[in-house]
Amino acid sequence: MRKAGIKVCSGGIIGMGECVEDRLGMLVLLANLQKHPESVPINLWNEVKGVPVYATAERPDPITHVRLVATARIMMPKSVVRLSAGRQYMTDELQALCFLAGANSIFIGDVLLTTENPKADRDANLLNRLGITSGLA
Repeated sequence: MRKAGIKVCSGGIIGMGECVEDRLGMLVLLANLQKHPESVPINLWNEVKGVPVYATAERPDPITHVRLVATARIMMPKSVVRLSAGRQYMTDELQALCFLAGANSIFIGDVLLTTENPKADRDANLLNRLGITSGLA
């Protein structure tokens, strides 16, 4: 039993060789929790040498990525859908489409847990061009 006030963050990594049904299954699992996660990061696999997935995985088609974000938004309307790891591989146009599809947050900073993130000036420029307030002081 979860204690009151605990917020759940749960999402997934795509581009590790899974199929569309696997991605949708992840969203169905999250959407069927008693309470939707407060945060749903949609991570794009970062290639890491020495990890078996590196040699075989293909990056998802950009439209497929946008559709997954839109599906997460529809299935979990109160969750924060985050563009997370792997954004350095995403064009500004792809990120813009993800925002239009329902993403409403990105992680900003040079490094995530173990991989690089887009530089802060690139993010600031993108958010400015899209007319999105960063929420940072």
